[in-house]
Amino acid sequence: MVLEAAVLYVKPGMEKEYEGAFRQASAIISSMNGYLSHELQRCMEVKGKYLLLVEWEKLEDHTVGFRESLEYQEWKRLLHHFYEPFPVVEHFEKLDLT
Repeated sequence: MVLEAAVLYVKPGMEKEYEGAFRQASAIISSMNGYLSHELQRCMEVKGKYLLLVEWEKLEDHTVGFRESLEYQEWKRLLHHFYEPFPVVEHFEKLDLT
């Protein structure tokens, strides 16, 4: 399992519109091959700051399967105009600590 993480900064005053668009975009990402789950969390201290966490079966499910798909074009259309600055997306793997 791979965890995609992105800190998202939404332009001031657009938070409610963004959350509605993200609800719509959720159907897109959840339909992709290799998708396991996702969640969007709103920061309690900083208005307009969100944390997106997406679990994928493998890295390529996100970097190739999703990002090179037609569905990603719709995802971009729905969400990318809200971000300032544009987010950095990183991928993490769980460590075995036993």
